[in-house]
Amino acid sequence: MTDLIDTYCAAWSSEDDEQRWALLVPIWADGATYTDPTVHAVGAEELLAHIAGVQARYPGARITRTSDVDVHHGIARFAWRFVMPDGSSFPEGLDIAFLNPGQTRITRIIGFFGPLVSLTASRV
Repeated sequence: MTDLIDTYCAAWSSEDDEQRWALLVPIWADGATYTDPTVHAVGAEELLAHIAGVQARYPGARITRTSDVDVHHGIARFAWRFVMPDGSSFPEGLDIAFLNPGQTRITRIIGFFGPLVSLTASRV
């Protein structure tokens, strides 16, 4: 499972269109969706176009996984960080990945940006 998620992160991190395609297509199920606060992409082509746009805005940026991959019942979660070439980064994010029955392909990803805010901290 870690290899699957790391391949997905590598697709986000590649600046080369052909390499992104080669990384993503084997692990992305037909009709799979990607949703975060900025986009809802259906299928590999829409997600690859979105990733290309992100790479165009932030050349050389990469996604690094910052947690273990936690899996149960065909659903995985993992934390990540968007790291710029100079080492600076945006706040950590969290992705929830839904997997096909054999857990060899991603059928849906829902991404969240930034850390969770604790209930007690928000009441202070």
